Amino acid sequence: MRPPRSGRPPAGRGRTRGTPPAGAPPHVPSSPGAGRAVLPDHVGPVGIGYAPEADGAADPGEIVWTWVPFEEDASRGKDRPVLVVGWDGPVALGLMLTSKDHTRDAAREARYGRVWLDLGAGDWDAQGRESEVRLDRVLRLDPTTVRREGAVLDRARFDLVTSALMQLRTP
Repeated sequence: MRPPRSGRPPAGRGRTRGTPPAGAPPHVPSSPGAGRAVLPDHVGPVGIGYAPEADGAADPGEIVWTWVPFEEDASRGKDRPVLVVGWDGPVALGLMLTSKDHTRDAAREARYGRVWLDLGAGDWDAQGRESEVRLDRVLRLDPTTVRREGAVLDRARFDLVTSALMQLRTP
C-alpha cells in the first residue's frame, strides 16, 4: 500500500515535480557522467495499492515514463512506460511495458524466466499499439527519473496485472 500522505505534501505544495520526496534514495550515477540513478530491482513482497492521482508523481495505477536500466548492463537502458503497482517506503515499484509481442517467442522468454501478460492498448502509447507487461521483474523507481505520467490504467486491468504478479511471486 501507499505510504501515509503525511510523508508527502498535497499536490502543488511543498515540492516541485522532479524533486524526490523526503527519504528517497540518493542520486547515484550509473556510470561516470551518466547522471542517472540506478536502483536495484525489488525482491521480496510487493505492497500493492491502487491510488492514481494527477499530481505529477508516480502513483499506483498510473503508467509513467521513466528510464529503465537493462538487466545485463545497468549503465545502459531505455526510456519506457512503467505501470506503478505499489511502494517500497518512499520508492515506487513498477512493471515495465513493451509494445513487442512476446507470444511468438514465449518458449525463449520462459527459458530466461521472463513472464509477460497481455495488457491491451491505452493512452500511454500515442500510436495505440497493444502492450504487454513484464511480471517477473519489479523495478524500483527513483522519483527523479520519472519523466511524466502517461495514463491511468483502469481498475479491472490493474487488478488483473497485480493478481498475476502476486500469483507469480507466491511460492
